[in-house]
Order: sequence, then C-alpha cells, then structure tokens
Amino acid sequence: MAFSVPPLPYAFDALEPYIDKMTMEIHHDKHHGAYVTNLNKALESAPNLQSKSLEELLANQCAIVPDNIKTAVRNNAGGAINHDMFWKIMAPKAGGNPSGNIGQAINSTFGSFDSFKEKINAAGAGRFGSGWAWLVKKGSGIEIISTANQDSPVMDGLFPIMGVDVWEHAYYLKYQNRRPEYLAAWWNVVNWPEIEKRFNSAK
Repeated sequence: MAFSVPPLPYAFDALEPYIDKMTMEIHHDKHHGAYVTNLNKALESAPNLQSKSLEELLANQCAIVPDNIKTAVRNNAGGAINHDMFWKIMAPKAGGNPSGNIGQAINSTFGSFDSFKEKINAAGAGRFGSGWAWLVKKGSGIEIISTANQDSPVMDGLFPIMGVDVWEHAYYLKYQNRRPEYLAAWWNVVNWPEIEKRFNSAK
C-alpha cells in the first residue's frame, strides 16, 4: 500500500505569528509531499517492502532495504516519519511549560525546563546545514541529539519523543538566516500533551 501525507491537524495559518501560513503550505504540501512521492517511487522496485511501516523500513540503518534504493528510502522514509511527528507536536495556542511525566523527566535530566530549552536550541542552531534537533528515549532515560538531513533517530534504535526541524524550508520565508530566532519562537507552538503521549508510549 502506498504511503500518503496525513492532513495537517490544524489550519495552515493556525501557528501564526510564529510560523507563517505560506511556510506551512509549502512545507507540508510540497516538501513532505515530495518525500512521500519519492518513497513510493523507490519502493516500486521492491514490492515486498510496500507493506512495511516507516519504522520497519528505517530500522537498523535501513537493514531490510536493498542497496540500490537504500539512500532514497533513508532520505524519503526519514522525511516522511520526521514530518508525521513534527505536525502533531505543534499546535495553536500551545507552548508553555511541560507537565506530567515528560515535565518530570526533563527536570530530573536537565535540571530545569530553561536548561533543556537552551540545549535543544543549541543543538538546532549548531547543526551545520540541514537537519533536526531531537529529544529521544534511550534505554530508560532521555537525551538530546541532532541528526543531519532527514536521518531519523529510529535508524539507530532510538525513539523520537520530539524534534524540531532546522531545514531552511522550515523557517526561511519568515526568519531568513536567523535560525536562533526561529528556534526561540518555536517554543510558542509546542504541543506538550502530544509530546507527553509520545513519551508515555516510548518503547
């Protein structure tokens, strides 16, 4: 069965003024759309993989994927799974401080929410070129990592609890080259109840 792009769970302009409507339209329809289209195209030559989940395709550095389509699957399945999460962990009228289990885990691991935010922002601002800053479940704990391009933590057996997209297409129309400004604004749209759900279901 072919993969598809899930609809945004809110209107394109719902995250204004922090993320503008045109960025959301292009990011969701064109960029996420292209990852899904290109993934489906790559899998035409491997029909036995078409029923696999994105997680299964990416597991162990795309171990089940034939070499001739491995790069295409890594890039495009990564782009698809990363964005499936990204749209859900943002919401209008969101932000604020995390509570519940994720709030406790952040405080006990990083000392405070402010310290955690600083570290995520530093991971995002410090990522050279395109990529992501992540909070992942690793063993019984959590840690901050960053990945290049559309590489997903799933490829290394890590569970992504939340991630912020620092590809230029995620912010350039509004923030131009001011990535740290985008990262600072992004916390106003973070959907903590969804992140709490992901944290509680983390494998």
